[in-house]
Amino acid sequence: MSENPTAEAGHRNIVLSILNAIDQTFGWIERVVVAGSVLIMAALMSAHVVGNLLFDRGIPGTYEVTEMLIVVMTFVGVGYAARCARHISMSAIYDQLSGGLRKTLLIIICLGTGALMFYFAYKSAQYDMTLYERGRASSSLGVPLWTVNLALPIGFTLAGVQYLLTIIRNLVSDDIYRSFNEKEEYSAVPIDDSGQTHTSDEPHGI
Repeated sequence: MSENPTAEAGHRNIVLSILNAIDQTFGWIERVVVAGSVLIMAALMSAHVVGNLLFDRGIPGTYEVTEMLIVVMTFVGVGYAARCARHISMSAIYDQLSGGLRKTLLIIICLGTGALMFYFAYKSAQYDMTLYERGRASSSLGVPLWTVNLALPIGFTLAGVQYLLTIIRNLVSDDIYRSFNEKEEYSAVPIDDSGQTHTSDEPHGI
């Protein structure tokens, strides 16, 4: 005998609620890191310029810290881009499909991309371990480089988790999701006075 549809829907909602909590937690971390890096970088560069103009002396190590923050912001931002479905995608074949074939191809793409992200996380963790063993540090401030490059495996792991969540979301949902919370929808096609459409009915994520 098949399981009660109401109970099955309840179980699915519980799973989605747990996954949504995980997604929101990761999203909060990513936003704090990216926004914090931008704010610190802007404040530091502004103070450096003001110091040069008023006191003929800037803040030592400004450019070095800026480079470090760019690394952190870039690789943690990979996970945030995947979470918001704002990453670059090659969709020439994907856009020609619809229904089950479209969802299947999306799942395959997410599976391959997620596996690649986890592989990159593994290789970057190996690289970071090498930096740690060699004791390499920045030239001006002496900051251990492994602490900065820790953003690489963390960022790739966050991106891989997002693709994994996207796969699960599409498996348990009837609609197509480009990320865990970004459902794919079609834009409305404006019709002019002659009754002809003048824009393409291309899918997009919200």
